[in-house]
Amino acid sequence: MKKHIRVLGIDDAPFRFEGEKVLVVGVVMRLPGYLEGVMRTECSVDGDDANSSLEQMISRSRFREQFKLVMLDGVALGGFNVIDIDRLHERTGIPVATVTRDHPDMDRIEDALRKYFDDWRTRLELIRRHPLHEVPTDHKPLFVSIVGISLPEAQQIISQSIVRGAYPEPLRMAHIIASGMVKGESRGRA
Repeated sequence: MKKHIRVLGIDDAPFRFEGEKVLVVGVVMRLPGYLEGVMRTECSVDGDDANSSLEQMISRSRFREQFKLVMLDGVALGGFNVIDIDRLHERTGIPVATVTRDHPDMDRIEDALRKYFDDWRTRLELIRRHPLHEVPTDHKPLFVSIVGISLPEAQQIISQSIVRGAYPEPLRMAHIIASGMVKGESRGRA
């Protein structure tokens, strides 16, 4: 795989469940750590429009033809606005990976979905559709689901994207920017 490939990292900003919308930031990085662009969109808190928001944001990007991977911080934005990564891949033609620091507690997720959503089965199916693969780093492992790319390729891209610590730089930067835009100063970790 070529060095210095472009990856799009996407994360949502801090939000309140009482709010209607959440800011979503996309960071274009030329790996390992050169920031080339920032884009934004929004989606509904606990809604069902994450895919259409991301598809529109990606389609407007001048870099879209060069993205080797769309990296998502988890499989949902704004609470439980769950992303159908198969659809995102199909509509953009770009491989997609979800990345999390910790293995999700699926029982707690199912309980929350059952409690708050009439369409909980659909959301849960999207979350469970792809297996989570444990990807080693120099620190703690990451948990990744993928579509449109092999696991070895995804591992190589993730490894190239970790500049310091144990989290991919495109996601770390998306988190910092989104948090700073909403809170006035970035806080927390991606």
